[in-house]
Amino acid sequence: MPRLLIAGFLVVFLAVAPGARSQEYPHKPIRIVVGYAAGGGNDIIVRVLAPRMSEFLGQPVIVDNRPGAQSILAADLVARATPDGYTLLMGPSGPMTMNPAIYSKLPYSPLRDFAPITMIGSFPLILVVSPSLPVRTVKELAAYARSQPEKSNYGASAAAFQLTTELFKQKTGTQFTHIPYKSVGESVNAVIAGQVTMTIGDPAVIVTLLKSGRVRGLAVTSPARHPVLPDLPTMAEAGVAGMEAIIWTGFHAPARAPAAAIRKFRDGVVRTLALPEIRERMAAMAIDPSGNTPEEYRAIIAADIAKWAAVAKSANIRAD
Repeated sequence: MPRLLIAGFLVVFLAVAPGARSQEYPHKPIRIVVGYAAGGGNDIIVRVLAPRMSEFLGQPVIVDNRPGAQSILAADLVARATPDGYTLLMGPSGPMTMNPAIYSKLPYSPLRDFAPITMIGSFPLILVVSPSLPVRTVKELAAYARSQPEKSNYGASAAAFQLTTELFKQKTGTQFTHIPYKSVGESVNAVIAGQVTMTIGDPAVIVTLLKSGRVRGLAVTSPARHPVLPDLPTMAEAGVAGMEAIIWTGFHAPARAPAAAIRKFRDGVVRTLALPEIRERMAAMAIDPSGNTPEEYRAIIAADIAKWAAVAKSANIRAD
């Protein structure tokens, strides 16, 4: 047989051989960059999902915490990463829809520099104070802040919490000084320690502390009471109209990441979210699972960017 023909057969064999197929996505560990410290809501959520996702994907899913600067550092890192599907962003509402509303300049564009993969889930935010603070309602908190503005402050670790609290200040006519933290866990611990008056954060961290009595919940930002927290009034019920805020989190790849990698990773997320034990753990954190398509996710991101830009403009809220 001619050598050229043998060589041709060899090329075809290698193309379909098991060793060649092993390079299909994923053939090495996948890194999820989280823009917040360990113990925050997004960190908790991804660590719940990662072990089972690893089983479905056949590769380790590694969590890489890169806290700081309202998740801008983490988002910029992933936006500039090689677009091969192995470096992904845990991208919640804050960096993807609220940072563009409150920062005049960002090193990344949520829609131009990222390929949305899927939303993990959505959830309301919760306003909490220390049980030692002499307030039991939102109206009492507002009265306390008006009487002692020099002592009133709030902790926030992300744009979602800062923007929502600034909107709360506008709606209630109060003054709370912003104290930045690296995670919701740190903000809530500051409330417990009496270092800040209040915080508005996500339920992944707060629900357990509420049930143990370590913090006192005053209201949720959902349009209706949440079934996991039936005793907490909505902001509207608490007397603060126009304070609805449903937050979400999800996975993002750098723009131009292979479509096949996005499909495979999303499949791992969707299969994980369908597991009964995962749905039970998500429900305990007041998170409503999603698993939508990249196209559906992109549309939500675009709509929320416009929504929060309008909120920030009307309330004159800027972070720089």
